[in-house]
Parts: sequence; C-alpha cells; structure tokens
Amino acid sequence: MRPWLRRIPTLLGYAAAVLAVAALSVWLSVRVTPLQTVSPAGQTVQVGAATPDLNMSGPGELELFGQTIPTQPRFEGPIRPRLKLTHISLNAQAGALTKSGGAQAAGKDLSEQLTSAWTRYLLWETLIAIGFAALIAVAVAGIRRSSRASMLWMLAIAVTSVFALNALGVYLLASATPAALRQVRGIEDLVGPSTPTPVQAVGTPAQPGVEAVVIGDSTAAAIGNAPLDHPTTTDTACGRSKDAYALYLAAANNWNILNLACSSATIRDGLLGPQQRGTTQVPPQLSAAMGAGKASVIIVSIGANDIHWSTMAALCAAANACDDRASTAYFQQQIAAFTTAYYDLLSNVAALPQHPRVLINEYYNPFGENIDCLKDQNITTDKAKILKSRLDQLNSVLRQGAQTFDFTAVPQHFDGHRLCSDQPFVQGPDADAPLHPNAAGELAIALADQQALSRTRTPTSTPTPSTGAAAQNTP
Repeated sequence: MRPWLRRIPTLLGYAAAVLAVAALSVWLSVRVTPLQTVSPAGQTVQVGAATPDLNMSGPGELELFGQTIPTQPRFEGPIRPRLKLTHISLNAQAGALTKSGGAQAAGKDLSEQLTSAWTRYLLWETLIAIGFAALIAVAVAGIRRSSRASMLWMLAIAVTSVFALNALGVYLLASATPAALRQVRGIEDLVGPSTPTPVQAVGTPAQPGVEAVVIGDSTAAAIGNAPLDHPTTTDTACGRSKDAYALYLAAANNWNILNLACSSATIRDGLLGPQQRGTTQVPPQLSAAMGAGKASVIIVSIGANDIHWSTMAALCAAANACDDRASTAYFQQQIAAFTTAYYDLLSNVAALPQHPRVLINEYYNPFGENIDCLKDQNITTDKAKILKSRLDQLNSVLRQGAQTFDFTAVPQHFDGHRLCSDQPFVQGPDADAPLHPNAAGELAIALADQQALSRTRTPTSTPTPSTGAAAQNTP
C-alpha cells in the first residue's frame, strides 16, 4: 500500500476532530453570546440565535412573557434568530407613530434595528466561537505537550475551521435571515395574527358612573357562592355572586364597580370575543368595559380556562400519574397558545383611552400539605405538586406579561386556608364549584388587590347619586 494511502485514516481522524471542535465551539458560543438589545417604538427586544439544530429551515424562537414559542416567519439555515420581548410602552409606541411617516416609519425602524442587532450578534458569536476553539486547541496542545510550532499550527487550524463552519452555517445557509427580518414591521408579525381589529364598545351601554371594572372568569364571578340579590339573565348565566371580590372592593373604596366576569370565560371567548352561556350570549367583556370611560381601575382574572386547567386536574385525578410526556406536551401547547392570546388582551387593555391602573390577579394554590380530604378523588401528594407546578407556570406568564406592559401582578396566597384545612378559602371537592374560592377566599383576593392598590396609585373618586358601595352593573 502506498504511504499516502496509509495516512488516510489518520487524516480523516484529524478532520473529524477538527470538525468536532469547530461544532462544539459554535454550539457553546450560541449558548453564551449575549443577546443584542434594541428599543424601537417603545418595544424592547433582545436578539440572538436559537440553539442550532440539524434542520435546514424552520421558525425562529420568540420568548414572550417567559414562554418560548415559534415565530411566524420561517428562516433558512441551522442557525435561526431568537428574539426576547422584555418591555412594551404603548405611550412610546404612540409617540413613534405620530412622527413623520407614522406607522410605516415605526415599522421600518423595527425591521432595521432587528437586522442590525442580528448582524452584531453574529459578529460577537463568531469572535466568541473562535475564542472557544482557541482555548480547546491550546488545552489539547498542553495535554499532548506539543511544541510551540505544533500548538500554533493547531491554533490556526481550529480558528480557520470555526470561521469556515460559521461562514457556512450562518453567512451562507442563513444568508436570507436579514431579508426575513426586514419584513417584520411589528411584534404581531412575530407572534402571528392578533385581534383582527381593536376591541370597541359596540352595542354596549355607557357606564359613566363606574369607577372600577373587573373582567375575568369564574374566580372573579365567584361561582358557587350566594347569587346576587337581583340578578339579570347575564348574571345568572355567568354565575356572578354577591360574594365576588369585586363587591368587597366596592364596599372598601366606595366605588361603583362593574363586575363583568363570567364562568368559563377565556381570552378569546369571553374577554375579547362574545361568550355563549347556554341560551345567553354574553358580549365581550372588554367591549362592555369600554362603556365605563371614567373607570380608573381594571382588574383582570384570566388564564385557567385558556389552559384547560380544570380538565387537566380531572384527568390527573383519574390517571395513575399526570406528569407523563403526553400530558406535559399538551400543557406546554396550551400555555404557548395562552401566551399569544394574553399578549392580545394586554395590548387592548393598554390602549384604553382612560389609561386605568391595571391589576392582573395571579391564581392561588388550592392544595395544602394535608390533602386527606381528596383521597376519594385520587389526588395524591405527588399529583398535587404537579398541578401546583402548572399553576406556577401560568402565574409566571401572567406576572411577566404584567411587568412587560407596566401593569401590576397580584399574587394570591391562601396559606393555612387551603383545601382540607380547618377554615379553607376554597370550596371542597363535593361543592357545586370545586376548587373555586368560597366567600372567605373571595375576601382574601379582595384584600390582596387592595394592598396592591395602596402600594401604587390609588384612584380618587367623587361619589355621585348613581354610585354605590356595591353597584350591580351588568352589560
């Protein structure tokens, strides 16, 4: 055999080692290279790269309120953009839109800044990848006790191979990414279609005397508690109670309050769109809230129905375990869908002309250390922990979304008063509305909201003859 043929396996081994070092360096650099921050039109966005994969095309990643979701645009190449939305200021957005060129100029500014940030990120990523390759080469040379000439030779090969791999993976295969980013004219282009048109107060009566509004689901409606003394058809269909935390807040602040919450409401079917409750069609809650043009406080309680939490709890109780891959994947899919809907809701609330103080209520954990009263429902301590962890993820989305829009997130703690305690704040498993707050739980939520209001701007109200401590205004 000719000498050069005998060297082929060795050369292939060297080539494989060089390729492995280059790939490792690029992978490490993508993990540690800092995201590049831009702030176009009041939206603070950080731009970087998603972890490379073997696919030659696909969506990028968008981190929205702590949840990573695929972007609507698709990108070519194994290295694709990762974008993180960290802050939104609707006033800054409005200011940008009123400048010369309006919305077109604001959209162009966003696309140009995203493209520039992507380019800066790639430059940093390349330099850091070269640094990793150099460190690995020097370390290998030291272990092998190579001569200085050999070390320099290994260093040159490592740096050249990393640069070549980056050029192939980014500058060639991902060369279309800047053009794709230039098509992004707003955050909606990244998250997908939002509400087709802004919610408007169409077909709902004006409520000029209302000072605070509550929108949300059965927790805010206080389903399962005592009904209102003089309920309307909509009140009854939605399960609204005179023990709702809205009415406790009304009494404490001498507010005329409008409680629009409805059992089974979601963001799409209830808050931003109409909701069908039996034979009653309930108007969109946010549309009805717009009739209260002078309301200085809006409280939002939403999310559990969007992620089908009660259904997951029931399935968890029926199954031997509720942290299997299928149920976990389903939950992640639901929380991602909720995140985009939640963005739509917050955008609409932030655009209200009266600029109210907005509270976003988080969810309470109904399960305490003692769950003996749930044995008949097949809820074990491990299952309760899993359900709590999913509520924690939902609360994380609620909290980060509130922070992004400069709203106030309000944690809810039922410590010492959870299920199976002597004085629970939660309706038991045999109640008409299991796991929902009872009257004491609604009062606890009202106290948490009141404390949040006292720490921030408290609205001033001038009582009028039409206002009352607990007005039962309904759409």
